[in-house]
Amino acid sequence: MFYEVQGAPLYCYTGDKTFDPAKPTVVLIHGVLGDHSVWIWQARHLANHGFNVLAIDLPGHGRSGGEAPASVEQAAATIAALLDAAGAQKAALIGHSWGSLIAMEAAARLKGRVSHLALIGTAAPMKVSPALIEASQSDPETALKMINVFSRSTLASPTGAGLWVYGASTALGRKVMRGNREVNVFHRGFMACDQYTGGPAAMAAITCPVLFLLGRLDQMTPPGAARPLIDAARAAGRAVQVQHLAVGHHQMTEAPNETTMALRDFLRHA
Repeated sequence: MFYEVQGAPLYCYTGDKTFDPAKPTVVLIHGVLGDHSVWIWQARHLANHGFNVLAIDLPGHGRSGGEAPASVEQAAATIAALLDAAGAQKAALIGHSWGSLIAMEAAARLKGRVSHLALIGTAAPMKVSPALIEASQSDPETALKMINVFSRSTLASPTGAGLWVYGASTALGRKVMRGNREVNVFHRGFMACDQYTGGPAAMAAITCPVLFLLGRLDQMTPPGAARPLIDAARAAGRAVQVQHLAVGHHQMTEAPNETTMALRDFLRHA
């Protein structure tokens, strides 16, 4: 489904369900070099268990038009505009990696319009290695291989479906880069992560329960790097849940069932 957002078409995967204003809504936000497909397990489950699902392609990524966001703040404004375009008065925001920063910033701005906030593979600050930033601009293919090694604790899907998660992620990254010939979305996304400093302040401003879903083997955003956000949320009096999975940075595909159930339970009971 496409919505007109900020003057451009924004693609949202809905799990092949029609938007129902009577149902709760969930927005799923991908990270650098991702698109809606990174959420396929979670999106399909939620869409078939009572939720409106809007798994987005960020502007300039995948099927979405518009300018690829150059900052977390710019992307957060897109999320707010999407809720208006979709007619969603309230929504849960779920983000992975860069998407977790976007979800957090959007939740701080939208306050009562956000019912739940789930942050997967998050950190504050989310600093990116200078070598990776440089390689993402000068040699994207090498940088892509680097992050897929660092991001993964397994090369094959643990579900028995035969999915080669390393290869699938590499192919997706190449596809997302080829899909935007105007800007280097790889480098731009990394810079947005690296330059964002508003995490603790945003967390102090949110008004909803928060789930931190962290990978014990995550080398991109080690679980300890989420501590400033966890502390800020608790200091603000928010209901906080912290769960650790024995996987790396891509929890949605490395532990698809565990990630899906954690999100489902959080959305239903928090």
